[in-house]
Amino acid sequence: MKRATVVGAGIAGLATALRLARDGWSVTVLERAPALRTGGYVVNLVGFGYDAANRLGLLPALRERDLGLVTTTLVRADGSHKYTVPSAVAEATVGSRALTVFRGDLETVLYEAVRDLADIRFGVTADPSTDTDLFVGADGLHSATRSALFGDGFRVDLPYVVGAFPVSGPATGEAVTYIGPGRTAGLMNFGPDRTAAFFTYRTDNPPAALARGALPALRDAFGDLGGVLGDALRTEPRDVYFDAVSQVVVPRWSDGHAVLLGDAAWCVTLFAGHGAGLAMAGADRLGEALRAHAGVPDALNAWESALRPEAVKRQAMARRGMRQFAPPSDFHVWLGDVALRAMTLPGIRTLVRKGVERANR
Repeated sequence: MKRATVVGAGIAGLATALRLARDGWSVTVLERAPALRTGGYVVNLVGFGYDAANRLGLLPALRERDLGLVTTTLVRADGSHKYTVPSAVAEATVGSRALTVFRGDLETVLYEAVRDLADIRFGVTADPSTDTDLFVGADGLHSATRSALFGDGFRVDLPYVVGAFPVSGPATGEAVTYIGPGRTAGLMNFGPDRTAAFFTYRTDNPPAALARGALPALRDAFGDLGGVLGDALRTEPRDVYFDAVSQVVVPRWSDGHAVLLGDAAWCVTLFAGHGAGLAMAGADRLGEALRAHAGVPDALNAWESALRPEAVKRQAMARRGMRQFAPPSDFHVWLGDVALRAMTLPGIRTLVRKGVERANR
């Protein structure tokens, strides 16, 4: 039996472990964190990501956690109502093959599917010299595997930071979003352990923002917000995620029997909106390539040749989409409002939906 070592028990690592284990590999997953992470904001599985979830047998469990088509309320900085984006607009922007779930729910579903098929160890690390037939570095943006294989210098930091954290309180079933010059804030409220706040803003010095710490930096950037977004910032949340917005550009993803996958290889950033889906699709297609080729290096080369164009496209889309999350000026905010309002018209929605479905084939 072929052996695989997977570093990282996030979406990319667990999806890879599941696909390989079902293909007959003996899989060990090594995760540096002491336990499975359960936090995070929402992710969309659309197009190829949805198809990968289907091939991995995850759709029934994910549908139980699907948030469905969400009606979003756009608010002003003081928290007052601006306008409502109906769920039909969300349907047009994600297409017909789509699921919306909290990141923690997706990781839990993956973990429950693979925990009896693989040896999953928490609080441990490994390096690519491990004696194994396949070594997969799925250890995220700050990948130690990538550094061990190729050195440092492949992370491209963009002039933004992002924060997210769970919020407690009664369920309201609402999604609230504020979009202003250089920043966006949002809150998805679906009850205990299913409510999270999200913040991103432009800064010319991300390292300085990170050095200040999550809550001081976020409160400074969004301290004027009122309503539920302001209330969220005034709490003392646990498990705050706060990091620079970065992409990863590595000339190659594999070296012999070792390969990078997910954010460790091609981080597309939250601005692309396809990070989770691309990680799952990458894991699923890796399994296909390993079944189609006798040798691991040949399989890895074929897999990368087929997948890299998609990752490059999504990274380019993210760079173009930065203005949606951090509009440069009030004028750009106004243009975004006009575009969203136009999408409430059936004809415009149909055109957008067709374009999205073409892009996600």
